[in-house]
Amino acid sequence: MTETKRTTIVLFSGDYDKAMAAYIIANGAAAYDHEVTIFHTFWGLNTLRKDEEVMLPKPKGFMEKMFGKMMPRGADKLGLSNMNFAGMGPKMIKDVIKKHNALTLPQLIEMAKEQDIKLVACTMTMDLLGLQKEELLDNIEYAGVAAYLADAQEGNVNLFI
Repeated sequence: MTETKRTTIVLFSGDYDKAMAAYIIANGAAAYDHEVTIFHTFWGLNTLRKDEEVMLPKPKGFMEKMFGKMMPRGADKLGLSNMNFAGMGPKMIKDVIKKHNALTLPQLIEMAKEQDIKLVACTMTMDLLGLQKEELLDNIEYAGVAAYLADAQEGNVNLFI
């Protein structure tokens, strides 16, 4: 009987290129029959934010509202880690992606869901940044660091991006 291979990724970065790399690796690992978990924490949570503003069941405080306004809303609004050029960099990289018929970050996220990659939002970070479940994509999981560590302990590949 073959052993299950596991890959875990901590997505800490909110940069488009780094999030894209995490999802390319995750989808590749899933294609090679790995069980994959992406644990989104701090700025990596912005990858899971819905593009549109949503009605929330409980009001936010001042600081939570400020974080919400300052952080990018959704994967397609993330900046680049280098060569951001006041927002021109992401437009340029998206043009290159389109020219080469490569998948965009939102498409890679959708592919990850189709491959049953476990997308986890860090609940502690959600509390710190004032994010509520309604603001994040549907059909993801919510957990703390202990759940990530349980997955990572069994992991053959563990990455921090």
